[in-house]
Amino acid sequence: MLDEDTRTAILRLHVQGHGSRKISRALGIARDSVRRIIRSGSATVPPLLRKERAEAWRDEILELYTRYEGHLGRVHDALSDLGVTISYPALTAFCRRHGIGHTPPPPAGHYLFSAGEEMQHDTSPHRANIAGTETRVQTASLVLCYSRMIFFQHYPRFTRFECKAFLAAGIDYFHGSASRCMVDNSNVVVAAGTGAMMIPAPEMAAFAARYGFVFIAHEKGDANRSARVEAPFHRIETAFLTGETFADWRALNARARATCETWNAKYSSKLHASRRELFAAEQAHLKPLPLHVPEVYQLCNRIVDAEGYVNVNRIRYSAPYRLIGRTLEVRETLERVVLYDGPRRVASHARVHGPFDTRVTDPAHRPPRGQGLVRHRPPAPELIEILQIDSRMTCYLNAFKSHVGERRAPLRRLLSMLRDYPREPFLAAIADAERYRLFDLDRLEKMVLRRIADDYFPLDLEPDDE
Repeated sequence: MLDEDTRTAILRLHVQGHGSRKISRALGIARDSVRRIIRSGSATVPPLLRKERAEAWRDEILELYTRYEGHLGRVHDALSDLGVTISYPALTAFCRRHGIGHTPPPPAGHYLFSAGEEMQHDTSPHRANIAGTETRVQTASLVLCYSRMIFFQHYPRFTRFECKAFLAAGIDYFHGSASRCMVDNSNVVVAAGTGAMMIPAPEMAAFAARYGFVFIAHEKGDANRSARVEAPFHRIETAFLTGETFADWRALNARARATCETWNAKYSSKLHASRRELFAAEQAHLKPLPLHVPEVYQLCNRIVDAEGYVNVNRIRYSAPYRLIGRTLEVRETLERVVLYDGPRRVASHARVHGPFDTRVTDPAHRPPRGQGLVRHRPPAPELIEILQIDSRMTCYLNAFKSHVGERRAPLRRLLSMLRDYPREPFLAAIADAERYRLFDLDRLEKMVLRRIADDYFPLDLEPDDE
């Protein structure tokens, strides 16, 4: 079938007075075709009016398409069972031409960004081989939209704490931040709303204000809006993680940073330059870093248990043994876990991600070998009061305390006897008890009563008058 340009040329030559034979020879077209186009008088290509073989089975195709939820392979098998002789490509072409389960894709959008205007952040789950174990990791990426400079890291989880720590590291890597940061509507940055109505969490908004940018979110379904950060995830998975083994999380992120350096320095045929070269022009337009940026940490309080450890994310970190039972402030950064007793730092450990219930022990936090933990308890109030009443009982009290131990009931009874009985007979009985190491308070009380019997209970030896 001749195209419109050829048909237009035939009609133009005919208007100029050339015959069909001459036109046919000049264009290399059959003379009958030239005459037919001249008779039609139109350069428009006529529609192909050919009956399709599948048209007779249109109703069956629609019913089977609904039954099998759009699976054309199942539809073709069912048609074959019904005796329909139609190939699978013919079936798919029929469905495509008639809009059965097929909608033409909308044209993709194209976004242009000026230098320092926007950066995009997102995360994606992947698998990595860490210390010989297939581990689920969260890949976080940050891309400058103008120069396409990329920075990515990996985390066992991704909360707002990891988000702030990652963005701080990424902005430090770029030596500045763009005016706004694009995130999707499911990001941890979002507190409520979607798209233009998105409201960031207060702590994330405060973090962004410190660096001089704002968070925005694209509209739902507008995936192309965040294409700058979405596109590299496939490359990270296939060209970085696949087939690689990493000793630990620190080694994984160190190699990720080195890979960022390699990718950013490599020439891109699409950009007609390297990302580093474009970044040199963009860097002057970025928001400068603040004069002081405090390290991002997560704050919690933990009580030092009886074994001298605090539990953080199911990992136990040691604390000085003299702080057992105390509540400490725990500051958890990406790299370390730091313990504070009030304003004073008392311990610092490298952060461990697993396995669970691992113990991280600093030998300096344990008592010297063989000494154990010595607890110094204050003396009992009864003991202090006895010595205040009469200090001459010191020697006996030391022996008495070693005999009764930490029990306070015997001390309370001894204090009561000291208060109730005359002082000198009582002290005389105490002297005898100390000499014979007598600590039975019932016998001690009998000794005191024997000494005061004549004074309080005199015997009447004279006969009664009758």
